[in-house]
Amino acid sequence: MLPLGTPAPTFSLPDISSGRIISLADFSASKGLLVTFLCAHCPYVLHIQAELAAISRDYSEKSLAIVAITSNDALTYPQDAPTPTAAFARSAGFTFPFLYDESQSVAQAFTASCTPDFFLFNSLRHLVYRGQLDRSRPNSGTPDGADLRAALQALLADQPINPDQKPSTGCGIKWKTTVDHHHSPSIK
Repeated sequence: MLPLGTPAPTFSLPDISSGRIISLADFSASKGLLVTFLCAHCPYVLHIQAELAAISRDYSEKSLAIVAITSNDALTYPQDAPTPTAAFARSAGFTFPFLYDESQSVAQAFTASCTPDFFLFNSLRHLVYRGQLDRSRPNSGTPDGADLRAALQALLADQPINPDQKPSTGCGIKWKTTVDHHHSPSIK
């Protein structure tokens, strides 16, 4: 897990709806920045989508910026490609930018491991929370965002955030498989 206090990794990625390049610097005016790794097909993301949309509405005027990033291998998981993900984001009511990390380098820089995975940064863009949305899981409880909401409230009230943070649970990020062409046997 990315240690608390770590500066936010930089990113510059295309928005899946507009194609516009969005970077970390675009969020410099907000007191907090929530970066969440999501995908369109994961049952854990589908389970929390309404609560995440509610959080974005509840904090839209409270100096909190939210950005989602999808990093799954779209060749192997075409439902996580930009076009289906944009449709998913619209139907879920997400109003925040949703970016496409085709190279997966941003997910690696954040040490994102699953969907959903949440990273909350303060105004200096140092990590103050990395953990679960709440204790609910698919087929177990209704999402209320308790863990993330507590961190958001503390951040925006200039209060310390509880360092006892539970890691996110979800579907593992679907990493691309790479072939080492330098060591593959050649065919003659």
